Amino acid sequence: MHTAYISHEEFLKHDMGPDHPECPARMYAVKDQLIASGLLDYLSQHQAPRANKTQLARVHSADYIDWVFAQAPNSGLIDLDGDTAMNAYTLDAALYAAGAVVQAVDLVMAGQVSNAFCNVRPPGHHAKRTGASGFCIFNNVAVGAAHALHHHGLERVAVIDFDVHHGDGTQDIFQDDDRVLMCSIFQHPYYPYCGADAGNAHIINVPLAAGSDGEQLRAVVTDHWLPALERFQPQMLLISAGFDAHREDDMGGLALREADYLWLTETLKTVAKRHAQGRIVSALEGGYALHALGRSVMTHVKCLSEL
Repeated sequence: MHTAYISHEEFLKHDMGPDHPECPARMYAVKDQLIASGLLDYLSQHQAPRANKTQLARVHSADYIDWVFAQAPNSGLIDLDGDTAMNAYTLDAALYAAGAVVQAVDLVMAGQVSNAFCNVRPPGHHAKRTGASGFCIFNNVAVGAAHALHHHGLERVAVIDFDVHHGDGTQDIFQDDDRVLMCSIFQHPYYPYCGADAGNAHIINVPLAAGSDGEQLRAVVTDHWLPALERFQPQMLLISAGFDAHREDDMGGLALREADYLWLTETLKTVAKRHAQGRIVSALEGGYALHALGRSVMTHVKCLSEL
């Protein structure tokens, strides 16, 4: 059975300015590497649909959703926060990004694919229930997790976040929902300057010091994530796949390599096979060193697809 690859050309039109690191070239970096490796032709390729307001409202307030729609400019840029801007195409891109994860959940739950990778932007894991933040407008993975719970009737969903930045938006959304187990690593102290002391029984936050590498990652996963995942027995895993913890990415200060992302993906696949019928949906978050991003995503997707 195939791995789905879900994206949309509208992601290329969302542009927050020539010096912004969350740029359209990120999409090319990922897709070009998948083409160059010969992998893309073996994936089940899909064009993302738009998420609708019902799907968004499971994780965002109605007032916030309406505010985002109202802010969308006809031309130029408008700032939603200090790091996040909208142009005339951003609203559509954000709706397609959330919709990609919803579609991925549907495809996996229907058994049409074994797992899925969503090459999307804007990213999502900093978007809170009532606010945009850190390049993120709608919380794509949270929308997908809520869809799995509400539409497909799952009772336990795990969200895995290995971005260099803490997924504060995802935690904000699921803080009081123990149907969702969130396991995260992130550099600390570092943006968004939270998470290190905010865990509970279903939110497993493990901060890493600058310079941490694959050895520290393996220790965290083995000592903290895997015991929690074994107790929780998730019925689906959703991954906030940020690759800005790579040693070549100067957005952060961690030192992961492609081999570390391979090991992590293999480990999560083992958990998914044991508890979740292999169900994994992964969605792009960060990753700003373009060559490292392309190589890392290719490694991740190749492992997902078993090609």
